[in-house]
Amino acid sequence: MRRIVGDVALGGSPYPPIAEYAFLSDCETTALVAPTGNVEWLCLPRMDGPSVFGALLDRDAGGFHLGPADQRVPTARRYLPGTNVLETTWGTRTGWLVVRDLLVIGPWHHERERSATHRRSPTDHDADHVLLRTVRCVNGSVELHAECAPVFDYGRARPSWAYTTEGYHRARATCEGHDLALDLTTDLRLGIEGHRALARTTMHDGDTAFLALSWSDDPPPASHDEAEERLRRTADFWQDWLSHGEFPDHPWRAHLQRSALTLKGLVYAPTGALVAAATTSLPEAPGGERNWDYRFSWLRDATFTLWGLYSLGFDWEADDFLAFVAEVAGRENGRLQVLYGIGGERELPESTLDHLDGYDGARPVRIGNAAWDQQQHDVWGAVLDSIYLHAKTRDELDDALWPLVVTQVEAAMANWRDPDRGIWEVRGEPRHFTSSKVMCWVACDRGARLARVRGDGEHAERWQAAADEIQADVLANAVDARGVFCQHYDTHALDASCLLLPLVRFLPPDDDRIVATVEAIAQELTDDGLVRRYRTEESEDGLAGTEATFTICSFWLVSALAEIGEARRARELCEKLLSYASPLLLYAEELDPRSGRHLGNFPQAFTHLALINAVLHVIRADQELAAARPPLDARRPASEERELDA
Repeated sequence: MRRIVGDVALGGSPYPPIAEYAFLSDCETTALVAPTGNVEWLCLPRMDGPSVFGALLDRDAGGFHLGPADQRVPTARRYLPGTNVLETTWGTRTGWLVVRDLLVIGPWHHERERSATHRRSPTDHDADHVLLRTVRCVNGSVELHAECAPVFDYGRARPSWAYTTEGYHRARATCEGHDLALDLTTDLRLGIEGHRALARTTMHDGDTAFLALSWSDDPPPASHDEAEERLRRTADFWQDWLSHGEFPDHPWRAHLQRSALTLKGLVYAPTGALVAAATTSLPEAPGGERNWDYRFSWLRDATFTLWGLYSLGFDWEADDFLAFVAEVAGRENGRLQVLYGIGGERELPESTLDHLDGYDGARPVRIGNAAWDQQQHDVWGAVLDSIYLHAKTRDELDDALWPLVVTQVEAAMANWRDPDRGIWEVRGEPRHFTSSKVMCWVACDRGARLARVRGDGEHAERWQAAADEIQADVLANAVDARGVFCQHYDTHALDASCLLLPLVRFLPPDDDRIVATVEAIAQELTDDGLVRRYRTEESEDGLAGTEATFTICSFWLVSALAEIGEARRARELCEKLLSYASPLLLYAEELDPRSGRHLGNFPQAFTHLALINAVLHVIRADQELAAARPPLDARRPASEERELDA
């Protein structure tokens, strides 16, 4: 297969390690940039659309390279502080070059007509629908090379390029049968060679250039000065947004801030939906078949999303996501599904793209996700816990949410006795999964609490009775002879989802069964301290092969250890997990415990949400220990006091 410009062999593979990608967002679409300077993932017109740059999944599926002509390894990469603007520094034999990449965010565009996509309240900002790349030579001279080679529809349709103005500074890529058009605007001289638009020049000290790829009627920057203004405005947006957050003065502050920026970048602003990840089919095991499309919104993320955002002070984003959840739930009459499209779409049929090689040979490549049609009984608890968290932040319950509370609690009561597919969406036989039962308990428990807030004694009493019945059933059937909660009612196998029991207050954290469960998972379900979801050899999930450790589960263990009073162990594990962060402080779904390699879709929202929860748990536990510790003078022996006095 033809090697596209930007490839670099690492360990015999043309694919960069997953953790080496940088993440860009304009809150409507996302992009991934390889360390080579190649944009290898961009889906249009929104996050879950077909890719136009798909080299992430096949080296012949399109990319957009920019960098020195004779070098593929940069000197340094970073985000401009407090932003999702990527800066890459190149040091060559002859000079130094700085490239900045971003998806542009501008002012609100819909002043004369209403937006066809936005369902949340308008803000001051909107996506410009421009991928902007600026270049500055800061020393010496550098041979610059740019190559834009999109392939529409997941690598199935190669467009044709044509100049759209006099001269060589603007060209358009179109493809018969596709409505999408890409405009490339630059102050470099573009050449067209087949399905590629190319530019090359020698840049000298102080020279600048820009390339802007756009896909809407909103005008792209027409000059470098205008490009710099768009960059500044986008950076201001991210920094201003971050400044509204509440971050502790702590060495781990940078991890919290990067996680917050990543979550904001994974929110589809028109609806408030949070996508689970920016990608599809990045493998959970090298070369394996556990490759899924995560560009959808899972309702089980709701509780953790709201907890994380409210904890950091981002009430607006939390409220928007709850509005999305309420919107899709309100039209389901209690029949919630586990995931939805980011526009609220219900049907997400799964198919495979057999023409793509897959990341580093991992096949199949999937789009869509068949889990939309599964029965997963944790969804009612996720929605109810989200509403409860929302009400707690305001000390009141919005009357408009009460009908939703009623339908979801009643649905949980009607279905909790039935088996389901569980939190991990197994493709084996339905089971009586412990975590599903517990989340049905959450639905009834939170519903009863909300009913008491409203003074509705009838609902409160009936729902509390249901919560008590579910709790008794779980305690009778899910606990083994050791006093440990198991994966489901018919097994003694462990499952990391049981770490959620102390976090959702199913039992007090000092309950012997909670402590035993946390300790059993820490000792028996870990590899080098990192947590697996379950042992695939013990649990039938309908798939072949193995998987790595799930980073979200490892962060859950941090939180659970803090809950049961093991603050030191929680801190040590959290330090270890933070050391596995990518060079840009991002996380995929899984970690190989032997190599530290990131696996699975990237960046993973659920992982960053669990990181926020874990870090705040550890900080809070440390603060409580410090508050409980007697003053220094009170801990000195009397003899030492006399010596100090003397």
